[in-house]
Amino acid sequence: MSKMDSVVHFEMPAEDRSRMAEFYSKVFGWKTEMLGPEMGNYVVVTTTESGENGPKRPGAINGGFYVKQKDMPAPYPSVVIAVDDIKASIKKVAESGGKVLGEPMEIPGIGQYVSFFDTEGNRVSILQPLPRMAVRPK
Repeated sequence: MSKMDSVVHFEMPAEDRSRMAEFYSKVFGWKTEMLGPEMGNYVVVTTTESGENGPKRPGAINGGFYVKQKDMPAPYPSVVIAVDDIKASIKKVAESGGKVLGEPMEIPGIGQYVSFFDTEGNRVSILQPLPRMAVRPK
């Protein structure tokens, strides 16, 4: 069996990130960390106990909330899939009928990231993560 790339993160859009963070904290007990404008006002969401190498419970993932923007395509909840080689994965997406949305961007301390539409119009993202030793900026 060939190697499978795993879902490692989820993302959901927010019109009001503080309101959304408060909702998910109250309802589900999730922890949130508000990042600043240098990180696109992203909200890092912790849904499960994590250690140095990510979630401690197999199969569990954490996520984030991003601020909705009028010029952003498909502002809906989506998943992020970790890949070993983002350029190779972009090529596979295009060859298989998907549409890559721009060029990969560097997320400081995290890795290379880009979104795409699959053949059914779902927005999904791929991430070539940096080694776990890299420290995420606050």
